[in-house]
Amino acid sequence: SNVVFEGDLSTENYWTQSKEYVKLADFSALDIRGTFQLKLPNGDLSHSFRISDEAVNAVSIGAIKAYYYNRASTALEEAYAGEFKREAGHPDQSVIVLPSAATESRPAGTIISTPKGWYDAGDYNKYIVNSGISVFTLLAAYENYPEYYDDLDLSIPESDNSVPDILDEALWNIEWMATMQDEDGGVYNKTTHANFQGAVMPNQATAARYVVAKGTAATLDFAAVMAMASRVYADYLPEESAKWLQQAKEAWIWAKANPTIAYNNPNSENGYPGVSTGGYGDGDFKDEFFWAASELAITTGESSYFNELNFSRNFGWPAWPNVETLGILSLIKHRKSVADQVDTTLVKNKLFGITNALVDQRDNSPYAIANNSFYWGSNSAPGNQGMMLMQAYHLTGDMDYFNAALSALDYLLGRNATGYSFVTGFGDKPPLNIHHRQSEADDISEP
Repeated sequence: SNVVFEGDLSTENYWTQSKEYVKLADFSALDIRGTFQLKLPNGDLSHSFRISDEAVNAVSIGAIKAYYYNRASTALEEAYAGEFKREAGHPDQSVIVLPSAATESRPAGTIISTPKGWYDAGDYNKYIVNSGISVFTLLAAYENYPEYYDDLDLSIPESDNSVPDILDEALWNIEWMATMQDEDGGVYNKTTHANFQGAVMPNQATAARYVVAKGTAATLDFAAVMAMASRVYADYLPEESAKWLQQAKEAWIWAKANPTIAYNNPNSENGYPGVSTGGYGDGDFKDEFFWAASELAITTGESSYFNELNFSRNFGWPAWPNVETLGILSLIKHRKSVADQVDTTLVKNKLFGITNALVDQRDNSPYAIANNSFYWGSNSAPGNQGMMLMQAYHLTGDMDYFNAALSALDYLLGRNATGYSFVTGFGDKPPLNIHHRQSEADDISEP
């Protein structure tokens, strides 16, 4: 091996979150492609790393392909899933309406069909609320970077059709969501077993499946996703596009008539079981109203939806219980078409209020990362922060935003206090024993 670059480590900084002293090595002036290691004065060597013009393309593909591995109601074929091939589970053709979800037209015990969708991480249930933000992320990625995704081959069963693969994958969950609307416009919270299933493969988790109570959050998340899907797929699936927009409008009407219905897991009733799976509870629906109104306004152009937008609220980085900023991101993307009905400068300033604070956090972080918040599922935070920072970069061309977004990716891929890449299957030290039913059950060491 030979030395191609030398430099000095940064001044030492203490990070209270990890209780350690941190020095940074900056080798951005190195402009050679290849595989490298860093060597410290004490002789310690880093993991080897590659510098190339396609360094993160495989990660980009893998991050979307992860959804394919979590598809319900289908077998994973070896041609697409490799060693993770598996039998189909959860056809969900005979799903029982529980008393909490019952209406006169669909009394308790009614059988409905809710196939497709993605499994949640630690269970085999399908949730409207937290898959809503996931579908947004895929559709927003496509709206912002269509040239990239038009040609991105994910090696999924639909790769040979005329629809971009990222939209084929999102469609698997959208088509399930479309089955979750009751005849009155409200939307069931989830398709679920009564209890969490053990560490078994999907085809072995054969307990009865149910839909549960409708709620304001699920109905508005549904309205937002369906309004967004209607415009994104308009050229590819015109009939579905029209149907989804109608469903979105009906969901909006239901939510306006039922603006405060929180979801709680139902207790056993009249011989039907209680439900103990994920609640994804939420008691504040102003953010869901904002997101749904934003997507309906963009797709329809109708002033009735624009009039619902209240910009005086707090906007933070997105998460499944806090989705108002998803509306900000969509309004910014479509700022030219909405400019006659929305103060787009105000909308952009709402984004800059968040992203400027993230740049400041990065500048003051010993690890040079914006994220300073760690909770269950908190790797979504740098991902969502990066999404906002890239929008700010596109609006301004300011490299501070770009570099802060890049630092979010750096954090997820290993520049963190654990030294792990947090993306399964990527890096020299990826996570193995993750909270994921299939990975626990399949007797394969890699997740």
